[in-house]
Amino acid sequence: MTQFSYMRSPSLEHAYEVGDTVEVYCDHERNMERVRGWMRGIVVQLDNKMVAVQFRHNVYLTDGWMVPDHILWYPCNSEHLRPLGTQKKLGKKELPQF
Repeated sequence: MTQFSYMRSPSLEHAYEVGDTVEVYCDHERNMERVRGWMRGIVVQLDNKMVAVQFRHNVYLTDGWMVPDHILWYPCNSEHLRPLGTQKKLGKKELPQF
C-alpha cells in the first residue's frame, strides 16, 4: 500500500541541534520584574517542525502563566528564535585607552 505524505518539513534558515545555545524572544524575569525581550536558552529537543528550548530562569506564556519546567516550544522557522550571536550590532563600543 502506498503511503501519502501531505505535509513537508518547512525550509529552514538555521539548522538546530540538541545542545545549541539560542536566543528566544519571550516573557521572562529580569531583576525580579517580568519583561519581554531576548533571552538565552539551550535546545533540549527537536523534530522536523518544532524546537524545545530550556531556560535557567522563569519564563511565561503570553497569557501570563509561568512555565514550571522552563521549556518553551517554537516552530523551527519562528522569527522569535535565533542562534546565539546573530543579533544585529548597533554600534561598536571601543574600550577606553588608559
